Amino acid sequence: MAYLFAKDTARTFQRLNSYFYRVFFTLVRMLIPACRWDIAESVRNVRSSVVVSNHISYLDPILLISLYRQHTTIAKARLFSIPLYGKMLALSGYLPSTATGGLADLMLRRMEAMPGNLADGSNLIVFPEGTRSRQGRIGRLNKGAFKIARLCRAPVTVLFISNTDKLFKPGRFLFNTQRPNRVKVKLLETIDPDYDASNFSINTLIKRVHTLLEQQDTTVEASCE
Repeated sequence: MAYLFAKDTARTFQRLNSYFYRVFFTLVRMLIPACRWDIAESVRNVRSSVVVSNHISYLDPILLISLYRQHTTIAKARLFSIPLYGKMLALSGYLPSTATGGLADLMLRRMEAMPGNLADGSNLIVFPEGTRSRQGRIGRLNKGAFKIARLCRAPVTVLFISNTDKLFKPGRFLFNTQRPNRVKVKLLETIDPDYDASNFSINTLIKRVHTLLEQQDTTVEASCE
């Protein structure tokens, strides 16, 4: 119905995706009472930003999608070739990670629309490490997300997710329903760079974000000990 009648197909699908995952996490909360959830209100209120976060579990992307009705994100290019699922990703306005396999036109259209979408309140959700961390450590951050932020003149909001890997451990297909746990999503900082400054540097911005994530990672590790 959304595909046939929605005036803005991508925005409608994004809202449907967000609603679907909100229902999913509501069920998770009901069925796994041993797991508590601590998501700061400041996280939920983020708008018109490139949202970057650490990545420790497959739950992380869908958790952030559940928080933002207007959003887009970067998905692995191979997922766009999956029947029906790939079509849903394209209809939702998501970006392929690389312009391979005939995805160049789709990526170009998404990038052209990105500044307007962000200005209208949408968020771009990105995990600049690229893949989830097997050891929980903060890996090297790719430049792509920060280049998009510069292109769109958008602020960079840095989030830190903890303990989703304890609920849904990497490499396993079952939820850990018995272990007491508290999933947290925290806003570390919103960075609003002066992109026109003569001394602006993508590498400096990346280093600042990496330091924020690394410091928080060290704090979480120390508290666990």
